[in-house]
Amino acid sequence: MTDTSFDTEVTAKAAESGANASARFRERIASSGTRAGVVDTERVNYLASKVIKGLNDIILDDKVSYEEYNALKAWLIKVGETGEWPLFLDVWLEHSVEEVANEHREGSKGTIEGPYYIEGAPELSWNGTIPMRDNEPGTPLLFEGQVRAVDGTPLSGAKLELWHADDLGFYSQFAPGLPEWNLRGTWTANEDGRFEIHTLRPAPYMIPTDGACGQLIEAAGWHAWRPAHLHFKVSAPGHELITTQLYFPGDPHNEDDIASAVKPELLLDPQDSADGNGFVTHYDFVLDPEH
Repeated sequence: MTDTSFDTEVTAKAAESGANASARFRERIASSGTRAGVVDTERVNYLASKVIKGLNDIILDDKVSYEEYNALKAWLIKVGETGEWPLFLDVWLEHSVEEVANEHREGSKGTIEGPYYIEGAPELSWNGTIPMRDNEPGTPLLFEGQVRAVDGTPLSGAKLELWHADDLGFYSQFAPGLPEWNLRGTWTANEDGRFEIHTLRPAPYMIPTDGACGQLIEAAGWHAWRPAHLHFKVSAPGHELITTQLYFPGDPHNEDDIASAVKPELLLDPQDSADGNGFVTHYDFVLDPEH
């Protein structure tokens, strides 16, 4: 039987992806026991008042018309209808939240999680291969390195979660036709904190543009591209989990990533593999102690 999954996944729609992202976010909040609104009242008053004042200042300073105001109202309604709030917030605001959250770190640099993380990816040995389809398109990539503490101590048994888009720019569980855990896995570092991850080099991709976020991008004359990247969450007992993304040099959108998530410290240095089959790259993760 012919594998038609590649044809199926390209029919992914922003509304479907947005609905999945919203549902996953609600599930994670529910499972963590966190309730929206459990924040200091004075802090909410301060921040909400500042946001509202800022918007009113823009309206007054820039003479926003009723036509523009109504266009904004219609667009906000569409964002909700298509479930694209996770996409909008993660693309345009999360990079600043991440900067605040990680400004104390001495170890590896973090960056945004994005809307496509899924907990519970299959567990693999320190040198395992990521789940993928037969004949998965893409160039083989061996990603190796070590997890250690800021004092240099190797972190035996550290956990590395990796997820990334396929060669067409789609994520499993957010596009039709993809196996549930395609290009998602969890590795356990060996006794020396070392790991070898066998995966594929991802491709750059555009965020969904057929919904509300795409409407904003078109109206503003922006581009929708994210450079190729690998998502990681790395953790070890007694240390702070780091969420990050790693990028490839030479990508034309490293300098103008729509999500503003690229940092110089997150660029890899891929080299041709010795057997001529793909690339190999080395990157070490350094974790801060828990406070």
